[in-house]
This record gives sequence, C-alpha cells and structure tokens, in this order.
Amino acid sequence: MAGTLYVVATPLGNLADLSPRAAATLKQAAAVAAEDTRHTKVLLAHVGSGAELVSFHAHSPDSALRRILHLLGTGKDVALVTDAGTPTVSDPGAVLVAAARQRDVPVVTIPGPTAVAAALAVSGLPADRYLFLGFLPRKGSERRRLLETVAKSEWTVVLFEAPQRTAELLADLAAACGGERRAAVARELTKVFEETRAGTLTELAGYYAQAPARGEVTVVVAGAGKPAREERPPDPEARARVLLAQGMTRKDVAERLAEETGIARNTAYRLVNEL
Repeated sequence: MAGTLYVVATPLGNLADLSPRAAATLKQAAAVAAEDTRHTKVLLAHVGSGAELVSFHAHSPDSALRRILHLLGTGKDVALVTDAGTPTVSDPGAVLVAAARQRDVPVVTIPGPTAVAAALAVSGLPADRYLFLGFLPRKGSERRRLLETVAKSEWTVVLFEAPQRTAELLADLAAACGGERRAAVARELTKVFEETRAGTLTELAGYYAQAPARGEVTVVVAGAGKPAREERPPDPEARARVLLAQGMTRKDVAERLAEETGIARNTAYRLVNEL
C-alpha cells in the first residue's frame, strides 16, 4: 500500500503555534519534503523528529518529485511543509499534491497557520469574501493587469510582497486604486516585532518609503464595493405609449424615445406612427 502525503501547516514564526497533531505527524513521518531544508531542520529538532529531509521547492529538478513519489509508493509517509504557514498557498507544493492524487496516494491535511487568514483577521477590512493574488510579478503587462484586478475587485484583496518592494507595491496600488483606498500592511506576524499598520494607500506608501519594511509582508486592500447595477433602457413601445398619453406630439415622442432608449430616430418615428 502507498504511504500517505500529509500537508502540514507550520508556524508563521512563533513555534508555540505548531499544533500537537502537526508535531506528531512530523515525528512519525518517514520523510519531510521542505521548501528550505535548513529552515525546516530547526523545526524538526524542536519536535524531536528524525525524519529524512527532502528538498522540494519551485526550482527543484524533476528528480526531486520522483524521489518523493517513490517514497510514497513504497509505503512511506511523507509530510509536506513550507517555510511558514500552509503549503500550496503561493507555494510549489500543489505540484506534489496533484502528482500524488494522480497515483491514488492518500493526501491528508494537517491545518494550521496561514498568513492570509492572519492578516485578514487584524486588518479591520471585510473578510467575508476576499481575493488572494499572492506575489505580483515585479514588472510588465501582467503586473499592470493584476493591479487593475485589485482596483476593480468588489472584495478585499490579499497580496504577499518582499519587504524591500513593499513601498513600490503600495505606490503602484495607490496609482491603480486611488490613494484614498483603505489598506493594511501586516508584517512579521506572530513574531517579536509583529506590526499591522492601517490607513489609506497614499499614507501607507509614504510611510514605508520613509521606513522600509522588514520581514514577511502581507498587504490587504479594501474592495471597491459592489458595482452599480446598470439600468436597462425602457421598452421603446411601452415608453412611447406613456409619452403619448401625456399629450406629447408624435414628433416630440419620437425624439424623446430615441434619446432615452438609444434606438435610431427613423425607428422611433416609425414605432410612434404605428401606435
């Protein structure tokens, strides 16, 4: 029988946030597939795990995926972790999960911390519906397209960003969304220097331009609100009957009809004359 692939959420920073179930899973797994083995080695030492560490990240060769699938195929349990938070969320782990499912390998989630939910919770912005876009491209048309997506979204949007590029992202968001759009920047969540700063995009862009961000950064941007419903133009025939009943001349009715409904004047004249 195949082993089980456990998708294990790990702390964002505070090791006390590791759940007992996650710790037990890391201890019993034969191997742990990690984004950064140096980082995960500290976590495994913390829980007393002697699991084999396997490097698996966005730039891993195909052989790394084959090795993990081989371990699972020989009946060994493997725990998938990322550097912080929940694997597969803005993380290459989805490739491994998909490959395991194709081979009917059991996949089990060990839920826990995620920067997306944590930042939403302290942002003060609506979180009943939200859009997660992860890291935006650094430049180019795809970055512009996604900035426009943020600007038009009726829901709160969550983004990840590297600390050294946070001020630039906020400035670009202010240009796309309008400087008065509300937002929050959460950084170093659960760590000693945790900070969440809320304000307008203009205020936040100015602040982080003067005081560059440090540590892991999550940006939460307020939605644009529900788009106004487009009113359908009135039915030409029904509107013409109303105007005629008000005592307007056929000529005036036809001109008003063309103006209000957008139909051609000739069509409006013909419709009025046929009533």
